[in-house]
Amino acid sequence: MGVLVVGAGPTGLALACGLRAHDVPVRVVDRAAGPATTSRANILHARGVEVLNRLGALGDLPDRAHRAMQITMHAGDKTLATIRFGEVEGEQLSALVVSQAEVEAELRRRLTELGGTVEWDRELTDLVPDAGGVTATISGETTRADYVVGCDGAHSAVRKLTGIGFPGAQLVDQWLLADVDADWDLDRRGSSSWFARDGMFIAMPMRSGTDDRWRLMADVEHAEDDVLTQLRRLLPERTGRTDARLRGATWTSAFRIHRRLADSYRCGRVLLAGDAAHIHSPFGGQGMNTGIGDAENLAWKLALVLQGRAAAALLDTYQAERRPLAESVLRGTTANTKLMLAEGVVGRSVRNLFTRVARLGPFQRRGTWLASQLWVNYRNGPLGSRRGPRPRPGDRVPDLVCRDGSGRRTRLHSELGGRWAVLSSQEIPTPIGHAVVHLVPENPRREIWLVRPDAHLAWRGTSAAELSRWLGTTLRTGRAA
Repeated sequence: MGVLVVGAGPTGLALACGLRAHDVPVRVVDRAAGPATTSRANILHARGVEVLNRLGALGDLPDRAHRAMQITMHAGDKTLATIRFGEVEGEQLSALVVSQAEVEAELRRRLTELGGTVEWDRELTDLVPDAGGVTATISGETTRADYVVGCDGAHSAVRKLTGIGFPGAQLVDQWLLADVDADWDLDRRGSSSWFARDGMFIAMPMRSGTDDRWRLMADVEHAEDDVLTQLRRLLPERTGRTDARLRGATWTSAFRIHRRLADSYRCGRVLLAGDAAHIHSPFGGQGMNTGIGDAENLAWKLALVLQGRAAAALLDTYQAERRPLAESVLRGTTANTKLMLAEGVVGRSVRNLFTRVARLGPFQRRGTWLASQLWVNYRNGPLGSRRGPRPRPGDRVPDLVCRDGSGRRTRLHSELGGRWAVLSSQEIPTPIGHAVVHLVPENPRREIWLVRPDAHLAWRGTSAAELSRWLGTTLRTGRAA
């Protein structure tokens, strides 16, 4: 029966690609009439770049992306600070300013290569889980699946039909958003933001056929029907610039920022991922990256369970590993939002202090690292460990230089692609099946490392027999032996 994925955004498509890489049958449905053409999220941080590369879905996005990796903060015509975001582990892991619509298009391309497709205009209306699977009703049709994963966004039908709580709170009144063609001499090397007494105004350069496409955002108490007209009025009021001409908008929206986190990521054979499980402020551009990370984490675990190589208990590690990360992201984005929109004398004083500190190199390097999500680890989870030398089980393993069985020089991450990797100078048998590659590190060591398909360390030691025992116990119980 396979997996029913509800939602064909970045999370759902990444999950489907990950499952198809393991030859798991997948059905992807979405209630929209067709692919999105507007750009909702528009930044892919290093972790997202890395995951798409492992999925074979990065394509030529780096060539099409806008490398606008700095933010300049203003108060009227006064420049307060410029924060620059650099490379992380080399240029290949630089963040990309790229439309979510383009990311989705590359994921659909890869899904097609893997034998999958998206069914549009198909709405989920009912879910009935039982011991052997899930019965779903989709646009009047009844179908069966082994598991259902809700990747259907903040208003997830899967979450509501399953009865999973989604507590949270509204952070600000409303935001206006418009992708516009504008005439002005603003620096396109990065985003610009202005602090005013009645709110913020933000301008982000976007890639288009000409260098005049911008995303504009502003917070307001009440959104008017004509978003572009309201932004035209706010622009000189909040920025002090009177030389800008907004010719027209390709997309406008008014929305509210919420922070919400699902009570659970799993209810039996039904799971949640991406915005269906967590939503937060767009400050920091973490939403799309966190959802894609959810998908990669869940895909290999679902595959092992469906292939009979692991017990269903392994699926509990998905929530144990990913929900704490979502909590951390929610705290960070909420704090950033409150700082940027600070009111009153005390709030503005704190923000002014922040802008002074933000000029410092160590602060900017730290900001780049935090935004990248390459720091994510699962040491505290049931598959991790806080003891021993680094990297520890649960830590991300860097993209090490290795040699394959023929002696060809390669890199660890490019060899994963949905597979596990055993790093050792000798051939080590594993009970995982064919989805494993044996690599010899360029700097050989006595130890054996087992690397998960999502590039996190699963196990390290010196005994092949101990590795086999660890795998057998862990895949059966969902806890490290």
